[in-house]
Amino acid sequence: MTYVATADRVGIRPVADTDGPELVRLAVESVDLHHPWAAPARSLTDWEAAHAARDRRLWAGFVICELEDGAIAGVVNVSNIVRGLFQCAALGYNAFAPSAGRGLMREGLDLVVRHAFDPDGLALHRLEANIQPDNARSIGLVRSLGFRLEGFSPAFLFIDGAWRDHERWAITTEMLAG
Repeated sequence: MTYVATADRVGIRPVADTDGPELVRLAVESVDLHHPWAAPARSLTDWEAAHAARDRRLWAGFVICELEDGAIAGVVNVSNIVRGLFQCAALGYNAFAPSAGRGLMREGLDLVVRHAFDPDGLALHRLEANIQPDNARSIGLVRSLGFRLEGFSPAFLFIDGAWRDHERWAITTEMLAG
């Protein structure tokens, strides 16, 4: 398997069209883990429609795979990419239940952040992660990677049938290098 980058236990690679069935299976297995923080596609039809609709100039998706067996541990989306003077994107991610609590998402998300800032990768300057204030695990994850809290957005995203408040966490290339 060809990875964009690897760490001790995981590698990251772009989401492939053929990943749909596995990602849907893992999302179904992970409903309790994701609720109410995220609602990834739980049917192949929904996944295929969302995947086909993505504008590849504005989105880069990655799967985090365990190096030992290639099992998918999580997904990271770099979306709403804005170029020009901004060079910024939104970061969304979720682990899957079989891999949760093992530190694999931290390793993989670190790889994606570094790839996003790499001039030979996505060449971004800033990433923002919008996280529901009660999602302590997700906040702990971005905090451990050097993200800083920058703001609060009431009723920011419609997730699981309701408009949810979010905190805005961000990191820049300078923060990663420092």
